[in-house]
Amino acid sequence: MPFVLGAVFLLSVLPLIRLGWAGFSGLTEGEGAQVLFEPATFAALRNTLLTAAGGTGVSLVLGALFAFAVALTDIRGKLILSFAFMLPMMIPPQVTALAWVEMSGPASPLLKTLGLAPPLGSPQPLYSLSGIALLLGVQHAPLVFLAVKAGLAAIPRDGVEAARLSGASPFRVFRDIVLPLGVPGLVAGAAIAFVSGIGNFGIPAILGIPASIETLPTLIFSRLASFGAATFGEIAMLSTLIALISASGLLLQQRALAGRDYRLILSGASAAFSLGRLRIVAEALLWVILALVLAAPLLALVASSLVPAYGVPLNFETISLKAYGEILFRQSVTLTALGNSLFLASAAAIGLLAITVPAGYLLTRRRGALANFLAILIEIPYALPGIVLAVAFILTFAAPLPLIGLSLYGTIWIILVAYFSSFLAVSLKPVMSAFLQMDPSLEEAARLAGAGFFHRMRDVLLPLVAPAAGASVILVFLIAANELTVSALLWSAGTQTLGVAIFNLDDSGSSDLASALSVLVVILVIALMAALEYFAKYLPEGVLPWRN
Repeated sequence: MPFVLGAVFLLSVLPLIRLGWAGFSGLTEGEGAQVLFEPATFAALRNTLLTAAGGTGVSLVLGALFAFAVALTDIRGKLILSFAFMLPMMIPPQVTALAWVEMSGPASPLLKTLGLAPPLGSPQPLYSLSGIALLLGVQHAPLVFLAVKAGLAAIPRDGVEAARLSGASPFRVFRDIVLPLGVPGLVAGAAIAFVSGIGNFGIPAILGIPASIETLPTLIFSRLASFGAATFGEIAMLSTLIALISASGLLLQQRALAGRDYRLILSGASAAFSLGRLRIVAEALLWVILALVLAAPLLALVASSLVPAYGVPLNFETISLKAYGEILFRQSVTLTALGNSLFLASAAAIGLLAITVPAGYLLTRRRGALANFLAILIEIPYALPGIVLAVAFILTFAAPLPLIGLSLYGTIWIILVAYFSSFLAVSLKPVMSAFLQMDPSLEEAARLAGAGFFHRMRDVLLPLVAPAAGASVILVFLIAANELTVSALLWSAGTQTLGVAIFNLDDSGSSDLASALSVLVVILVIALMAALEYFAKYLPEGVLPWRN
């Protein structure tokens, strides 16, 4: 227990205390508080709220449609649909934004190849508030999908069949039974999508900066880039503002559901609607949506990576693998970024097991107020916007460490520690699921046979949680290898990651190199998701989000 408590204090409590203290100091001393009254802050706040609210609306429409179709109807290919619909959430947001930019606008290589490109000089429609909101909606729609689908899957078939036998039409069953019971999932999904939109950095950075549209995360990024005497106070105040907006969104969710009872009497079988002849129409609609929001942007990304420059149409004369050769064999920046991302993702994925295995055991075996409080502390860094977490770690580790006198700021180690904090909850979930599904009598029998704690852990517990630990490693690696928001504020020369490299390449005008690197990242994501799917039968139930 002391080891787990110490790790949670270092990774969660200490950065939050430091952030809160910096915000309080900035407020009382006046230097940082001035940023709250600047016109740029008001504009960024307005843009953040508008894009997050618009993105939430798009996420609700897409996520709820797929959730209702997958959870309650007899459409075919549900696993493939779920897998494909989850993909945008696994792809880094800056890659999503880059793919959509390459798909639209007058210089799109894909549209030029198809002869559908708008006239030269036409504005890029995505460089706008509505463009940012649209892509935030696409990126976070899987969050709504997961929240709604989990609730719909619990609706018992008995209630639906009883209503149908009483003469209720399918529409009335949907309106009076299914929709009311789906409200908690819709509200929870909307809250998560809103909070995720508030803290998203990759999409506003790719789409907003070229159009001089700032949101709060990009404003923090620009303030840190132009470092000044009051920078720490200013970014602490802006981060606190983001945290307060995020907390308000979650509180609104709780208030919306307060005083209502959504308990179900489970019958073991989920409700299902037979679509009859409409099934093929529903299937076609879902696949067309996936083609528009997923396949077309990725095809545009591939086309852009195969042409020598942005705006050149793809044909047999222009097609080339030069961009891939450049980033894989010549560009030291991309090779360094690749090495850093692989190191950080591997170290975070494997290193976190040293914390999550004892933490999972502790939380499942010693339930009570302390365990619940510990679980909340572990969840907070993952729930916080990445930009806020990065600022918290800058404030915590900017000064030299006590006793040794060395500072982590400006090194790759501060990114690794921030990854440990951010992904602790992700790593814990599969391991904790395995401990919850484990029969306690196995450990009890070993204890009665005289086995000590470490002996029981080595010979009984660890072999049983090994598959879940493997899933934990791949999940954390999958997310950490593509991370941008945290590393965008913490990187320095020589410590850039893949996400930062893609952002910098696009920002410098090397769209072909940025596209090629993004394609490789997408292939890596799909390969890792496919590996998880292949081993799904060995994993505890609920570990893989697209299978929930």
